[in-house]
Amino acid sequence: MWTVPNALSVARLLLVPVFIWLLLVEESAGWAFVVLFVSGVTDWLDGKLARWLGQSSKLGALLDPAADRLYVIVVPICFGIRDFVPWWLIGVIIARDVLLFLTAPLLSARGVTALPTLYVGKAATFALMSSFPWLLAGHIDGLIGTITYPIGWAFLIWGVAMYVWSLVLYWVQTIDVVRTMPRVDRRSAA
Repeated sequence: MWTVPNALSVARLLLVPVFIWLLLVEESAGWAFVVLFVSGVTDWLDGKLARWLGQSSKLGALLDPAADRLYVIVVPICFGIRDFVPWWLIGVIIARDVLLFLTAPLLSARGVTALPTLYVGKAATFALMSSFPWLLAGHIDGLIGTITYPIGWAFLIWGVAMYVWSLVLYWVQTIDVVRTMPRVDRRSAA
């Protein structure tokens, strides 16, 4: 349970309130950028270390995507509060996660705990997670902000497009499961 990759995932979760405080209370785009950068590095590192050290775990399989989802929801909301991105775009990102969450009871009724992970979904999360630090750096005065701002928007637009497309593909898979698999009778299994 207590492995290096899990510790990195927990650290990433603990950095969420630090990010919120830095961006919304201190209004420090620079330090908030550092937190996002460190979170991104630890996200990459925890997966690599889990495989390299043979420390993959069920807890890690829950912590890592939970941290990803938390960042994908919290960061855009903070960006909306600071007027960095429009609220309608934030609504698309959050609505996608809500609509994806709604597949869980349908799948569970058929005894399916999760759909196979789609590459486009991973790419969408990568693009969104990449867009956040670039957009944040775009709000730092000077040459850094001038260069990074359009890069952040490019990642954000591409990420949101893939995020929505992955939702469509996951729902197609869900509908296929519902149409082809019988309901699981939970009472007789107990």
